[in-house]
Amino acid sequence: MAKRSQVPIEEILECSNGVEALEILEKQHVDVMFTDIRMQQMDGLELVSKVSALPNPPLMVAISGYDDFSYAVEMLRNGVREYLLKPVEREKIKEVLEKLDKELTQKNQKEEENKSLSTYQLKSLLTDHNLDSQEKEILVKKNEKFFIQEPYRVCLIGSRVLVEEDGGGIYINNLPEGQLAIIKNQGMDEYIADELEEITAGISGVHNGIAEVDVAFKEAVEARGNAFAMSHTLKYEDISQKVPEDMRQQALELLTSENRTKRIQVLGASKTDEVINLWSTLFRAASYRHITIDEFTSEMQQSFGEISGLYKETIERGDEEIIRQCMNPLSFDNIDEYKDAIMDWLLDVSARLGSRFEDNGVRQKMLQAEAYIKENYGSDLNMAVVSNYVSMNYSFFSYSFKQHTGQNFVNYLKMIRMNEAKKLLTETDMKIVEISSCVGYDNEKHFMKTFKAVMGVSPGTYRKNMRTGNN
Repeated sequence: MAKRSQVPIEEILECSNGVEALEILEKQHVDVMFTDIRMQQMDGLELVSKVSALPNPPLMVAISGYDDFSYAVEMLRNGVREYLLKPVEREKIKEVLEKLDKELTQKNQKEEENKSLSTYQLKSLLTDHNLDSQEKEILVKKNEKFFIQEPYRVCLIGSRVLVEEDGGGIYINNLPEGQLAIIKNQGMDEYIADELEEITAGISGVHNGIAEVDVAFKEAVEARGNAFAMSHTLKYEDISQKVPEDMRQQALELLTSENRTKRIQVLGASKTDEVINLWSTLFRAASYRHITIDEFTSEMQQSFGEISGLYKETIERGDEEIIRQCMNPLSFDNIDEYKDAIMDWLLDVSARLGSRFEDNGVRQKMLQAEAYIKENYGSDLNMAVVSNYVSMNYSFFSYSFKQHTGQNFVNYLKMIRMNEAKKLLTETDMKIVEISSCVGYDNEKHFMKTFKAVMGVSPGTYRKNMRTGNN
């Protein structure tokens, strides 16, 4: 009768007695429960009483062959929504299910509204530094029921990075510090392996309850800054930053107005090598953490402000968005990605100002690089390996490669690998995991996610479509 009611039902569980039903309800959530009155081991009255005491009880309907008002009163006292007499008519079941479905829909909508409000208030706990202890206590009490009830960690990544929300945590995407995920500690290692394999994240220590979330967030921010500089995911407890004082003082010299002026003025001096060297020194100091990420960010903001003013006749409309992005280094995944974007743009500006690098066999080296990539895409390949192979400065290679191919190195390599994967899926019976390894991916899940992002369908669906089309 329930199946034929046209009310959407995901699953129907049947139990022979009240004991079996209670065991299920203690382990999983059920929306609606129909129960008889007379049952062995545990009757309907006892079952309803025990179920009502559960943290999230289902909506309950009692069915009985006894037209006894005392049963009805007891059932209704324990939260039963409907009391039906046997024999039950199909239309009555349909009517009850439609009523309960409407109630569940309204309840779910209300919970979603509460969760949205909770997320907004959670942001206040994280970012509002003017909250006093009493205001914080009010927010904590109001939102703790929506928060993760187990030990958790806070994960922070750049705002320009694409990460899937798997539904297993709490996510906030529009913080000034980047994208935030609050994940159960028990599932954090799996989350890192599945979602963050090629992403640089800062991860807090382990915490409990919403009252500790602001502390966890501060730890994640600190870990994120260090992870950005080191270009790999870092947990708060793994941070170690002991920089010799002489190196620290030497690095601080790079932040003086005199050295900043040198880096900016050299852009118009037709000296490509010097542009690369001067700016790379600043990036190196940040990556070695001889200067803090806050100091590095402040220096880049001042530098780009002065570049915009000094070379305003050369700055084009398309440059404005690049400058805006580069004013916030931590929006990028890591310092290497940020450096690639910055150096490409600085060399382009330098070229527009009249500084043209001479060929010096650059085109020939780019052709060598392409050939090397096509021969070795199945191995652990990155831009450092290829730039070393053709004996070129890393930053200069990045700029030249993009000028030559029209794509950055990462996207070029990805397309080479995806094209070969398509060929293997179409022409062979190799397993997906074998193809993943063959085209340079150690992690099958990462390969499948990348393939779907590029092609719009999973590798298995692509193979099926191609074979169906060929037939």
